[in-house]
Amino acid sequence: MFRNLRQRDHTRGSLLVSLFALALPMMATSGLFLVFQVADLAFISRLGDAPMASVIIVNQVLRQIVMMMVMGMGFGSQALIARAIGEGRVDHAELLAGQVVLLGAVFSALVAIVGFTVPDFLFSLAGANPDFAVYGVPYLRLIYAFTFGMAGMQLFAAILGGAGDTTTPLLVITLQVTVAIAAEWALIFGHLGAPALGVQGVALGIAAGNVLAMIVGMSVLFRGRSRVHLRRRHLRPNGAAIRSILNLSWPPAIQMGGQSLTVAIFLRLADEFGESVQTAYAIGLRLGMIVPMVCFPLAGACATLVGQALGSGNVPRAWRALRIGLQVHCSIMWTLALILFYFRTELMGLLSNDPAVIEIGSQYVLYLSGAAFFWGFYFVFFRSLQGAGDMRVPMLISVGSTLLVSLPLAYVLTQYTDLGQQGLWIAILVSTAVTTMGTGARIASGRWTRRADTVLGKSEA
Repeated sequence: MFRNLRQRDHTRGSLLVSLFALALPMMATSGLFLVFQVADLAFISRLGDAPMASVIIVNQVLRQIVMMMVMGMGFGSQALIARAIGEGRVDHAELLAGQVVLLGAVFSALVAIVGFTVPDFLFSLAGANPDFAVYGVPYLRLIYAFTFGMAGMQLFAAILGGAGDTTTPLLVITLQVTVAIAAEWALIFGHLGAPALGVQGVALGIAAGNVLAMIVGMSVLFRGRSRVHLRRRHLRPNGAAIRSILNLSWPPAIQMGGQSLTVAIFLRLADEFGESVQTAYAIGLRLGMIVPMVCFPLAGACATLVGQALGSGNVPRAWRALRIGLQVHCSIMWTLALILFYFRTELMGLLSNDPAVIEIGSQYVLYLSGAAFFWGFYFVFFRSLQGAGDMRVPMLISVGSTLLVSLPLAYVLTQYTDLGQQGLWIAILVSTAVTTMGTGARIASGRWTRRADTVLGKSEA
């Protein structure tokens, strides 16, 4: 069964079958990460509110910025590789994959250097309460040092995802999550003879899972056990391929990195209302990631289907992939959002014993469940555009919404009204609606189907 999923030709046949063949392994992957998130939160919640908030703030801001940059590289790589596979140029897809691995290694080394040299400064930029630094700075230093494990795994999944194989990454990520949970449990609390490292044990546990999975993933690529077979010659720098990857990687990296910076600014604004508000916001951020984590793989599957359809010259199939993706994605997204809406207080209560934190966090999750209505459309819109190679317009829409709507509205509502922290939640909801409508307008224009010919053209060798 796994072999059939890995080898399916997604340029022909049933789009619904292809969508689920690509999405189900990625959804299972997200399910695994959800299990990890729950276990991780359960572990760090036992360390106290301040250590928990410190870890979440680093993860949702500073680590998230790095992850978003890696995801940007992954999105660009996925689009290029999907296009090459759709055109039948497997050799070019393998060259691109090798350059992606090379770029990921260089990027990880730079992040590690920054993390070791200025961790205190970076933590202060996150807008966290200064009292959290005693926990957050050592954690940040370790997380950045082991960036290569996280980057290697994300890029491995992007390479094979573009090639139409999401099953192999699922198998490798199963190993990653299992090892990470076990390592965290042992290193945080000192089980199985390991030292009780507390917050630093969280970072080392995550690193253990990432590094082991990265080694296995690279082994799969270099031993020819997947649809993309890397060889040493593919790691030699190729200027044209690197330019192609970077050209498609920087817009989504800026788009998603900008979202993480917005979270940092919102954390600073939340801190003005007290530690309880900032803690509630930090926990709510983690809860709010549950719905996108489950549904985002469907949008990623749409990106692959759109890219391969355009690569094979079948524009109508690309449109059908978009429509089917919307139908499935919205139905699942909205169902999960309703669960988040109705059980928001109970979910917050699982992660904090502070009544004030629970009340404030429940209010925030209420607005997030409203934002999920728009996410149902938005994720499919912008990932389909990226699959077509249309990276810059979604980035401009997202950045424009942040600079012209989200941040100004949050500032005005928190500083010049009596809404307090609720002004932040309103700004998030309004900005999400504006971004979704702008991206939907780009989809409706149809220009993304033509732009793919120039951005991902066959002239690139």
